Amino acid sequence: MPPNLTGYYRFVSQENMDNYLRALDINVVLRKVVCLLKPDKEIIHTGDHMVIRTITSLRDYVMDFDLGVQFEEDLGPVDGRKCQTTVSWEGDQLVCEQLGEKRNRGWRHWLEGDQLHLRMTAEDEVCVQVFQKVK
Repeated sequence: MPPNLTGYYRFVSQENMDNYLRALDINVVLRKVVCLLKPDKEIIHTGDHMVIRTITSLRDYVMDFDLGVQFEEDLGPVDGRKCQTTVSWEGDQLVCEQLGEKRNRGWRHWLEGDQLHLRMTAEDEVCVQVFQKVK
């Protein structure tokens, strides 16, 4: 049985964000701003339904979805694209596949103790973020 990810998580660290954003064709000014942000995550996980809020001082991004059901994701706030997104479990990892203009786009969330890990991919770039559960 997969873990319940419900909780509020504070930003701890990230690696390779600039190259990941470059792979998404984000302009240099916005990349610099995003690399300075320290986002929090709030996850509400109820059965097969999830809401993941990425909270920053600049803008929040909300994903509201049912596990295993493909939906059109509007990534306008991120990079101006739309893609066909499916989120499902692979063992204890929550895996998102985002089909669209960019190859190998998606992410994985998993827990290690009370830390939430996020591995984002686009093209050949990988960005890893770590968050600490606070409640």
